[in-house]
Amino acid sequence: MTATETLNPTEVARLAVDLAAEKLATDIVMMDLRELAVFADYFVVMTADSVRQIEALEEDFTNAMKDAGIARHHREGTPASGWVLLDFADVIIHIFGPEEREFFGLERLWSRAPQVVRIL
Repeated sequence: MTATETLNPTEVARLAVDLAAEKLATDIVMMDLRELAVFADYFVVMTADSVRQIEALEEDFTNAMKDAGIARHHREGTPASGWVLLDFADVIIHIFGPEEREFFGLERLWSRAPQVVRIL
């Protein structure tokens, strides 16, 4: 089953935002890339305070999306590196440690992308 058979990309991104908030990630941003990129519709970016929280968020996202019938296509990074990317086709989730979030600066790089949701 694919994301298009279950949830549309906006619903998938909102599910990710809700789960991130529930699992106590901080500075959660849902960025709309539809007018700027062909490889994804949304980025969901968040900060986790520890390697353990990054690991837990990765597991929670993978399980929740699987339960919703959405396959993970790709994964990059490691919790120990302070950054994990989870690619769910139209929605890409970035989980950062605080220093790595500042260093990579996705909100600066994609400053033209509207921020649909921001939870501090």
